[in-house]
Amino acid sequence: MFLAEDTVKTDGEKVLLVAEDDKEMRSLLCDELRDLGCRIVEAGDGNEAIERARETSPSLILTDLRMPGGGLGYIGRLRIVLPNCPIVLITAFGDPSVKETSQRFGISAYFDKPVRMDELKDSIKQLLDHRKEGE
Repeated sequence: MFLAEDTVKTDGEKVLLVAEDDKEMRSLLCDELRDLGCRIVEAGDGNEAIERARETSPSLILTDLRMPGGGLGYIGRLRIVLPNCPIVLITAFGDPSVKETSQRFGISAYFDKPVRMDELKDSIKQLLDHRKEGE
């Protein structure tokens, strides 16, 4: 759930935006990712994710591809809002052409569902650490 206080970002705080329309999957992802030391902001569809991205300027976005307001056009809109933010894409409907096309949108990492949580967390941690070094 998003609260008004989620728009406030303190210095040095990492914010992870998790966009997933399946409530149970989103809850699982958020629970698993909390130990990375980030503040988690949730979105239930692509339109809400764009809104949350504008409000919170997340350090990283973890998003499903196929959800209401989602798709490759949604990824393009995220890129317009946050051109340099790492985006980790997860999808149950992946195929080589989707992966290739999403990479043209600057996706930092791509995972097919079911996601191996340890691999996902390692990838997110590396991207956040790399971003910290570049800031």
